Amino acid sequence: MLDDHLDIIATDHAPHTIEEKSQNYWKAPSGGPLVQHSLNAMLEFYKQGKISLEKVVEKMCHNPAICFQIEKRGYIREGYWADLVLVDLEASYEVAKNNILYQCGWSPFEGVNFHSKVTHTLVSGNLVYEEGKFDESNYGKRLSFNRI
Repeated sequence: MLDDHLDIIATDHAPHTIEEKSQNYWKAPSGGPLVQHSLNAMLEFYKQGKISLEKVVEKMCHNPAICFQIEKRGYIREGYWADLVLVDLEASYEVAKNNILYQCGWSPFEGVNFHSKVTHTLVSGNLVYEEGKFDESNYGKRLSFNRI
C-alpha cells in the first residue's frame, strides 16, 4: 500500500443476507457488507504502522475522485461539497449484531475489536450520522463527472 501499487481502496458493499451467502459456492452471491467497517479496517493498518493517515485519505478519498473525475469531491477545499467522516482514534468497539447498521444484519467483522470509531458523517455538508443515529432529512447531492 505504501509503494502506490494500489491506486484506490474501496468496497463493493454487497449486503446479501446470511442465508444467501450460506448457499453452496456456485449459488452464493459474491461480495459482502463492508462499507460500514472499511475505514475502521484501514485505521487498524494505520495503528499497526503499515500505512499513514495521509495515505488512507489519498487512497479512499482523493484518488477515487481523481480516477472517476468526480467534480468538487474527494478533498477538503473551499467550494467543494463537504463529504467528511469524523473519527475518534482512541475509541475502541467490538462489532456485534446490535451495532451493525447493514439491513442484511450481519458483518464478516462480527467479533472484531476495532481501535477507532466513526462518530460523525457529513454528506454534501449535511450531518447525516452522529454517534449511532441517522438523520435522513437531508440527502446527498447527485455526483457530477467531468468527463468529455
